[in-house]
Amino acid sequence: MKKLVALLLCFWSVVSYSKDYAVSDFGIEGNGSTLNTKSIQAAIDYVTEKGGGRLVFSAGEYVTGTIYLKSNVTLHLERGASIVASLNPFDFDKDPYINWKSLIYAIKQENIAITGQGMINGRGFTNAINTLNLVHRGFIEDELKYDRVREWNRPENIYFRECKNIKIIGITLKDPASWNQTYDQCENLLVDSITVDSKAYWNNDGIDIVDCKDVIIRNSHFDAADDAICFKSHDVNSICENVLVENCTARSSASGLKFGTVSRGGFRNFVIRNLTVYDTYRSAITFAAVDGAIVENILVDGVRSINTGNVIYLRIGDRWSKGKRPVMRNITIKNVYAEIPMSKPDKGYNYEGPIEDMPRNISPASIVGLPNHLIENVTLENIEFVYPGAGNPFYAKRGLTPEELDSIPNMKVAYPEFSQFKELPAWAFYIRHAKNVNFKNVKFVAKKSDYRPAIVTDNLDSGSFSQMKFEEENAADKQQIFLHNSKNVSIQP
Repeated sequence: MKKLVALLLCFWSVVSYSKDYAVSDFGIEGNGSTLNTKSIQAAIDYVTEKGGGRLVFSAGEYVTGTIYLKSNVTLHLERGASIVASLNPFDFDKDPYINWKSLIYAIKQENIAITGQGMINGRGFTNAINTLNLVHRGFIEDELKYDRVREWNRPENIYFRECKNIKIIGITLKDPASWNQTYDQCENLLVDSITVDSKAYWNNDGIDIVDCKDVIIRNSHFDAADDAICFKSHDVNSICENVLVENCTARSSASGLKFGTVSRGGFRNFVIRNLTVYDTYRSAITFAAVDGAIVENILVDGVRSINTGNVIYLRIGDRWSKGKRPVMRNITIKNVYAEIPMSKPDKGYNYEGPIEDMPRNISPASIVGLPNHLIENVTLENIEFVYPGAGNPFYAKRGLTPEELDSIPNMKVAYPEFSQFKELPAWAFYIRHAKNVNFKNVKFVAKKSDYRPAIVTDNLDSGSFSQMKFEEENAADKQQIFLHNSKNVSIQP
C-alpha cells in the first residue's frame, strides 16, 4: 500500500494542469438536443495536441455518441453539467480492439481524468430498448438472451483499456445500458467521491476493475442492478493487485463487493476497509476463484451489512480453469456486523435478483472449496451476524448424517452463488474443503429457533473456534458446532 500511495501522489502532480478550455469555444452545445459527438472529439484532440489541460463543461446537457478521451486531458463537469448519451444506437462505436460498446473510451492513454460535480447519463433503459427494437427489425445482429441484447452490444458509460494514471473524482455516473464503468488492464487508478446510480437495465454493474494494478476506490456510493463493486480477471496471464477500497457504500440486486465471476488470472494484495452494504440480494462479499485464479493476501476490515441475503461467500470452483490450479489463501475478515432478513432484500427494485428455486431455508455464510483445491488460511475475528432463524425441516431439510452431508454436490463447474447448493445443514456458517480456518470472538444470533446447528464443517483440516457466542431461541444446550470428516480442529471457550 505504501507503493500505491506514493504512485498516486506522484500522479496528482502529473495531471495537474494550468490550462482550461471551455467547451463553448469549440461550438459544443449544452441544449439537450444538439448531437455534439464530432465537436467534443475535436476539442479533446485539440487539447491533447496542445500538451493537455481541462476541457470544462459548464451547466447544461451535452448530447453525444461515442467519444475517445486522449492523453493529458481532463473532462471537467461543473455542477449542473451532464454528458448525455444519444438515444440512437448507431451513434455508439463497438471498438474493434475491445469488442464492446461504450459512450466514453480511452485506449492506451496516460494522465486522463473525469472530474467535477456533474453527471454522465447513459439513458440506459431507452438505449437498451431502442437497440432491442432494431434487433427485432433486423437492422442489428445480436444473439439475444432472454430477449435482451447482449451486454457487449449495449453501451456502457466508460470503458478504459490499458491506460495509466487515471482519476475519476466527484462525478455521478447514471443509467448505463450495460455495465457502467470498466477499467481493464489499467495502472494507477484513483476513484474518489463518486456517486453511481446504475439500475436502469439488466447487467448494470456499479464498477468493474479488470486485471488492474495500483487502484484506490474510496468515499463513493454504488447503487446497482448487478454487482456493485466488481473485480474481474479476464487474462490468465494478468492479475488484479495492490488495491484499496475504503469508506464506500454499496447496494445491489446481485453482490456488494465481488471477485469474479470471470477469474482467470487472479486477485492479490487487497485491503477493504469501512464498507457498508445494504438491501442487497446476494452476498455482501463474494471471493470466487472458479476459472483457475489465484486469490491471496486479502484483508477485509470493517463491514456493516444490513438487509443483505448473505454476508460472506468464499468459493473455489473449476469452471474454465483449463488445467490451471485455482488457489485461495491468506484471507482475513474482521470487524463485521451483519443482519440477514427473512424476506427478499431487494424487493421492489425495477431489476430484482431472480426468485431462487425452492425449497431452501435461509442460507449460511460459507467457505467452500473443492476436495483437491482447499481454501487455506482464513481468519474471521470480531464478527456478529444476526439471522432470522426459523429453519424448518418440514419445509426443506438437510440433516447431519454422513450420507446427507456427503450428498451435498461439489458443483465445481457451476456459477458461484451462495445459494447454489440450495439446502445447507448450518444456519450461520458452513465450511467445506478448507484448511486452517480460525474464528475468534464471533457471535451468531438466531432470532427464532432453527433445526440446524450454527456451524457445520466438512473436510476441514485444522482450525480453531475460540470466544464463540451463540444466541438462539429455545436452544438450551444445543450443540452449535458440528464437525464432520474434519481433523485438528480445536473448540475453546
